[in-house]
Amino acid sequence: MTDIVRVAIVDDHPMVAEGIQSILESYDDLTVIATLANGREALDTLPGLKPDVILMDLNMPELGGLTATEMLLERDPDLRILVLSMHDSPEYISTALSHGAMGYVLKDVQTDEIKTAIDAVMRGERYLCTGAQGSLEPPEGGAREQLTSREQTVLLQLAQGKSNKEVAQVLNISVRTVETHRKNIKRKLGISSTAGLTRYAMEHGVLQGTGADL
Repeated sequence: MTDIVRVAIVDDHPMVAEGIQSILESYDDLTVIATLANGREALDTLPGLKPDVILMDLNMPELGGLTATEMLLERDPDLRILVLSMHDSPEYISTALSHGAMGYVLKDVQTDEIKTAIDAVMRGERYLCTGAQGSLEPPEGGAREQLTSREQTVLLQLAQGKSNKEVAQVLNISVRTVETHRKNIKRKLGISSTAGLTRYAMEHGVLQGTGADL
């Protein structure tokens, strides 16, 4: 018997959320466990519901999708979050991915493509719909993936010589979350050692302060 994939929808447009829910519930292996109106509701509700996949809109009142994605992944780095948006600009797509989203799907895609995206992220794969792939050109000259504001904060702490445990205490997050941030920072910057992270922080002014939240 196939496990039922538990999906949560976070979108401030009720008709959009209801439409997506109707589409997804036509599949025997999916169930929608929650439809929420903004990122704040997602933070308050979803940790207790333990969804397998979250479909996250970007522009919402109270708390937007990017910040909600980052905060949810801080609490549970294994969450699979798919951004579902009408914005197809490269800036939106690359920023969503840098904040930890596993995929990006435009709201005007064929209905079965949302199911395809969910299946992909459940396999641990990144998914970009056709329109998003076309907008997101590969970076030239090996440009580095941008660090999120939280990753910059973690980098600052690490560059000051703090251990994972000390960083966790300062930021009031788990050691596991610090380890995940550290791994992502090293991957994005192409740096394998702590000394390299410290050198990068010094050369790029990270030790003089952290970046502003997006």
